[in-house]
Amino acid sequence: MSKKVSILGAKESGVSAALLAQKMGYTVFVSDYGTVKDTFAQTLNENNIAWEQNTHSTQEILESDLVIISPGVPQNAKIVQEVIKNNIELIAEVEFAFRHKNPESKIIAITGSNGKTTTTLLANHILITANKSSVACGNVGLSFSRAILEQPSDYYVLELSSFQLDNISTFKPNVAVILNITPDHLDRYEYEFQNYIDAKFKIIQNQDENDFFVYNLDDEVIMQNLNNKNILSNKLPFTLMENSSELMASTVIDEQIHLKTQEKKLFIMETNQISIKGKHNLQNSLAAANAVTAMSSADYNSLKNGLSTFVNVEHRMEKVRSYNGITFINDSKATNINSVWYALESVQGPIIWLVGGVDKGNDYEVLKEFAIKKVSNIICIGKENDKIIESFQETVARPIVEITNMKDAVNYAFEIAKPGTTVLLSPACASFDFYDNYEDRGRQFTKAAISVKREDPLYSK
Repeated sequence: MSKKVSILGAKESGVSAALLAQKMGYTVFVSDYGTVKDTFAQTLNENNIAWEQNTHSTQEILESDLVIISPGVPQNAKIVQEVIKNNIELIAEVEFAFRHKNPESKIIAITGSNGKTTTTLLANHILITANKSSVACGNVGLSFSRAILEQPSDYYVLELSSFQLDNISTFKPNVAVILNITPDHLDRYEYEFQNYIDAKFKIIQNQDENDFFVYNLDDEVIMQNLNNKNILSNKLPFTLMENSSELMASTVIDEQIHLKTQEKKLFIMETNQISIKGKHNLQNSLAAANAVTAMSSADYNSLKNGLSTFVNVEHRMEKVRSYNGITFINDSKATNINSVWYALESVQGPIIWLVGGVDKGNDYEVLKEFAIKKVSNIICIGKENDKIIESFQETVARPIVEITNMKDAVNYAFEIAKPGTTVLLSPACASFDFYDNYEDRGRQFTKAAISVKREDPLYSK
């Protein structure tokens, strides 16, 4: 008799896990407390997988041998607590996929509050440039389960959020990367920053002396917690501090990348040859290069070619359009304060800032200096804007405006913009008030930005 697995959540992770579980011979049941999208419902039906929506059938789920929890399902959900109470094994989709991957395939797992997607796609790009069989998956592109089913590879480069790490038990990456840790998703972690930090560090909990740990020496939170963790893997730090006391850290000196590998070789490349710009992207580039070379997976030419030809991720400081002297930048992926800090820091000239969404316990204090220096106007695009208005009403010269329709918000920004202004969508918040996800929000911004027009007579200011 086959074992029964129930899956909580019927989006990409849950449905992909269901397909993998079915292939592995499990009896599968999928349960979603919300409404299941037509595309996912169709996939489940076509594969004869039992499922339900708008409820959790507790008795049905508690008859399972194993329960897989999708990252979007809260840990404090009643059904999750019932599963735990009944001593049924509860694991993440990433954990389930890991148990069923080819044992010979290698994993680079990347987490952090900011830069995960860019670093994941960059590491994957370097591997592909080196003619390796590799796929980027996890929190970007395909889920891990779907990648195993549809794109079996020698390498999997996984972007992992803290939610995906919450319920791992044996998951063990060959290379683990922590880019940075800043307050984010605190509503999910009882508003305790340490709980969020601990979730990030789970990425290394099963590593041993045959594995590698890439981390950011410049991140205070990582460094404060490093000594409290039992780290058995080989440490490969990176830093932008030229005079770092860590001789084995990869760094930037005199605008050159110096990459220290396990063999202590030195890889040097001019920073102006790197395709993605900005201080934060230097860190992302060091992290990606460290991760790939840890497994001796790329030679000098492949590294150089990979770093110089990579095209950055959509919705992350994506220049959409310049029109009549006004630039539109889609930074919809900036769903926390630190991401917005990088965005405001990197934009030159006056900014009309589109901000807001579902607040995640944000403290906007660190953004006020940039708001004073650079932001001419703020347009709130979220459902609840009180905290943003309270934080910035004294720091910007013009009144803060609330416009929750993206097209109207972009059109208004365009009408008040002067030549040299950047209209920046960098929300600092989640997108689930008016949009399916940050991609949907970004696409609507891009569509609106491309369609705006102004006749020359109206532009004579």
